[in-house]
Amino acid sequence: MIPRINAALLVIRIAASLAFLYHGSGILFGAFGGPGPRGFAAFTHMPLGMVHLVGLAQVCGGLAILLGIFTRIGAICVVIVMLGAIFLVHAPHGFDINKGGYEYALSLLLVAFGLFLSGPGAYSIAANLPASVAKL
Repeated sequence: MIPRINAALLVIRIAASLAFLYHGSGILFGAFGGPGPRGFAAFTHMPLGMVHLVGLAQVCGGLAILLGIFTRIGAICVVIVMLGAIFLVHAPHGFDINKGGYEYALSLLLVAFGLFLSGPGAYSIAANLPASVAKL
């Protein structure tokens, strides 16, 4: 049973990290047709420094989740970003993602929180580190 749980955690980490890396790269670098920092700042009415922090939290958090090193720290970073996305952007549109709602952001928040609770599993870089570092 344990190998299947570790494989499931790997699949969940890959799925979640792809979304965070994609959107964070769009914010930080304008990759994949994303708005870039200035465009995102104009859309959200956030200061440019805050926009950079949001993009860094998504990219670094996504990398941490993908690689399974500092997974819990990365997961908390993206949980905070998803809370911001829900309350600052999506909540006024309701739950339905087809209407700009928070459905998808909430799903990603819950996946990240689940990874915070579980850790990365055995199929991760953390599995090869000392226990004091691996638990982060």
